[in-house]
Amino acid sequence: MASSPNMPYITRSTETLFDIASDVICLLCSAGETVSVTESFTAGGVMVALTSVPSASAAFCGGIVLYVTPLKQTFFYVDMDLIACEGVIHANIAVQMAEGAKGATTFNDKPTTWGIGTTGLVGTVFISIASPYGSQSWGPFCFPGTRERVREATVVEALSKLRDALSARSNGGEMGENVVKVG
Repeated sequence: MASSPNMPYITRSTETLFDIASDVICLLCSAGETVSVTESFTAGGVMVALTSVPSASAAFCGGIVLYVTPLKQTFFYVDMDLIACEGVIHANIAVQMAEGAKGATTFNDKPTTWGIGTTGLVGTVFISIASPYGSQSWGPFCFPGTRERVREATVVEALSKLRDALSARSNGGEMGENVVKVG
């Protein structure tokens, strides 16, 4: 049965990762801001989602996947004493990664406005957003499912948190509720 051009369609009530990433790029572009990403557990998933949006280059500066611990210290000066005590799956590590992403993608004296950091493993995930106003971390999250499902859930949550922070900022608010402020 062919659909009729006059058929009244119901508005969808769900959203996809692409919808969330599109909102993020739109909010960043409308404010003249940019974002960069440092990922570990998500292995580039946040970057893939953001760059799937047409014209993402207007707001997405770049990112890096840091999988092995020594590179986290080499590239972003992540606190090795903290890693020695707590391991790399920690709120402050996610913050240092988000802040490092911003710093690594600054060029021509133009700083990147926002950074995202993700660190985790199946069972425990931390997400951080570094903004012009400070950095915040969420977690630990315990998303259900296989490694791939947990990665996907982490990407969705990270971009949702950034979208919430951008929307709150646009409305004169802070980054959000139920947030662990670190730093």
